[in-house]
Amino acid sequence: MENAWKETLDGGDVLLIDGGMGTELQRRGVPMDKIAWSGAAVLTNPDAVRETHEDYIRAGAKVIITNTFGSTRQMLEPAGYGDQIEAVHRGAVELARQARDNAAERAVAIAGSISSEPPGFDRDGFLSPDKELDAYREAAGLLADAGVDLIALEMMVETTHAARAMQAALETGLPVWLGVGCRKTADGKIVSFDHADLELAAVLDALIPMGPTVVNIMHSEIGAIPEAIELVRKRWSGPIGVYPESGYFTKPNWNFVDVIPPADLVAEAIGWVAAGVRLIGGCCGTSPDHIEALRTAMPELEAARSA
Repeated sequence: MENAWKETLDGGDVLLIDGGMGTELQRRGVPMDKIAWSGAAVLTNPDAVRETHEDYIRAGAKVIITNTFGSTRQMLEPAGYGDQIEAVHRGAVELARQARDNAAERAVAIAGSISSEPPGFDRDGFLSPDKELDAYREAAGLLADAGVDLIALEMMVETTHAARAMQAALETGLPVWLGVGCRKTADGKIVSFDHADLELAAVLDALIPMGPTVVNIMHSEIGAIPEAIELVRKRWSGPIGVYPESGYFTKPNWNFVDVIPPADLVAEAIGWVAAGVRLIGGCCGTSPDHIEALRTAMPELEAARSA
């Protein structure tokens, strides 16, 4: 029944996923690596990874995302874990599966996270194009072989590296969630989260034609989301998701400053659902408390869907 997530979206209902993973591990005392961020936590702090998944499931998430955002060879090898790429990916899926077995009372799907981030989030640190594509293929293949139900591409913030990651994910034959990050500039433009000179529209125009199953606006400033939803709707007739960030990043740590209260996230989410969003969760800075608040508010979210 791990395809229940797709049935929920196909039926036009609201799907609740988990919240921030790496930042929640940091909140629980797991140190963030300067190069791979939370990528090695599967090896160094497996209990914390499992327990975080369990808490999100108990909070109401029907999809949990593996702790593999920082786990491609591109990130792990420079951090000294180049000989443990397979162990990290298989271990991440196994921890998610254990959490599901321990905590789930209903169908919970496992999404395998892949980012196109370079080591240390340094834009000069990308591998050569061929090696970069191979790194994404390696990660996607390991996640698929380990048994994830879908691939979640996260922080796709430009068109070249993201397209390589998208290609690798699609080659698995699994459903692929395209996750784009954005923010609003002072002059009101909706741009890539990491590239102020690149409008979100250009990222969408490059990646949506490749054929995702869901398009998510994730790790994005909450103030940019309503306009980002409209940009997606103009280009995409399939399911749309939103899971925003809250706080800010100073390498390698998240700063839990002015994090949106759970009740305020619910109020924002009601508006997003009314605008056509059907997948809701949280990204960096959010916690199981945010997901529990969304679950509790599911009647209001469903009412917004029906309005």
